Amino acid sequence: MSTSDAPRRELPPALARELEALFGDDLLLAAADTWAYGYDNSRLQTPPAAVCLARSHEQVQALLQLCNRERVPLVARGRGTGTTGASVPPPGAIVLSLERLRGRLEIEPDDRLAVAAAGFTNQELQEAAAAHGFFWPPDPTSAAVCTLGGNLAYNSAGPRAVKYGTPRENTLGLLAVTGAGDELRTGVRTTKGVVGYDLTRLLIGSEGTLAVITEATLKLTPLPEAKRTLQAIYRDIRSAAEAVSALMAQPVTPCALEFMDGQAIEMVRRHSDLGLPPEARALLMIEVDGSEAAIDADAETLRRVARNPGCLAVELARDPAEVARLWRTRKALSPALRNVAPKKINEDVVVPVSRLPALIDGLQALSREHGIPIVNFGHAGNGNIHVNLLFDPDDPAQAAAAGPCLGAVFDLVLSLGGTLSGEHGIGRVKRDFVARELSPVALSLMQGIRRQFDPNGILAPGVALPPA
Repeated sequence: MSTSDAPRRELPPALARELEALFGDDLLLAAADTWAYGYDNSRLQTPPAAVCLARSHEQVQALLQLCNRERVPLVARGRGTGTTGASVPPPGAIVLSLERLRGRLEIEPDDRLAVAAAGFTNQELQEAAAAHGFFWPPDPTSAAVCTLGGNLAYNSAGPRAVKYGTPRENTLGLLAVTGAGDELRTGVRTTKGVVGYDLTRLLIGSEGTLAVITEATLKLTPLPEAKRTLQAIYRDIRSAAEAVSALMAQPVTPCALEFMDGQAIEMVRRHSDLGLPPEARALLMIEVDGSEAAIDADAETLRRVARNPGCLAVELARDPAEVARLWRTRKALSPALRNVAPKKINEDVVVPVSRLPALIDGLQALSREHGIPIVNFGHAGNGNIHVNLLFDPDDPAQAAAAGPCLGAVFDLVLSLGGTLSGEHGIGRVKRDFVARELSPVALSLMQGIRRQFDPNGILAPGVALPPA
């Protein structure tokens, strides 16, 4: 983990007293107490000057107004599961933690919506909605611990996005506080509404640079009657990538379509016996959901389409134990990666599904060219691949090659009509690459929007956009 070289800055005593009056015991000032709020799931860390654990929307608004008056930078965060440093504060900043902002979680089944405060976890919302026969489609792998506020700030999705979309498609409205300290309500409680500009979608994915989201009105979807799980194994990566394109070109849309390349399979093999044939060089996990009457026919359609000349086998799970066994390979990958390369670079690039074969071929070529192993897996159904550069920063040759290799990965993605991030965001880690994707005109407009929401530049400085 890299730590800022700047010494920890203390708050002026008068400001500290105002914060104590506003937050009481929910204010952390001691270095030992604030340290854990200076990093996220990236390798960045800067100790904050103070941590405010808000319990109400009114506290959030009062804090932002105070920070504007004093020109103190502020960074909002949930549970810190982000990977790009967006919730890492600059020196001297206040961290606003929303993990205790849990005043409201209401399910309204008649209108198929939920109203939830930002501090609830994704899993808590799912459990509350399931009790009424619904779910909220976004399902990041960290659902048990990540907060709804964080899901919205990053537009974090997960496997189900291939069928059901991201938070942007499943959020009706927001309650937020702008960087200027003004309360803002966006959106509607209906599935139709075209009055004014779509500020809801603008705030979602803005990584806390425009406003702090405190509450959301979320669109719920009825739980499907049935689900089937398939595992398809291929003798080479290109065959698997071609199968993804074929699966997404037919009428039955999978609710999950996950991909693992040969490097990922070999890595998992070294840690556990998965029962895969030795010639397996790629794997797809496929799930389909729907009505009980149609589910078996839909599963059979996907099994037929998944078979191509490079397919070794397609297995359909018949019961929950078989489903768990099929998913075991995919779930064993992340622990294996942490053991093998704890300091790896993990990017979540996206390309059009039809360009997946070209992406995978290009990544293999870059791995050979730069001498860095690259492991690829992810949400293949929407072209969102997690590209992992397994370099050793203590090896001078690999450390020198990592930067050029990463830049070449991004150039490859953009040449294929893709984008630098699908769900992890930009944060601080990828900020300097943004100008490769966005035009000067687009960047100028975005910087202008940011100034409109946050005229004093106090919200998450240095996050998401390069300097003007």
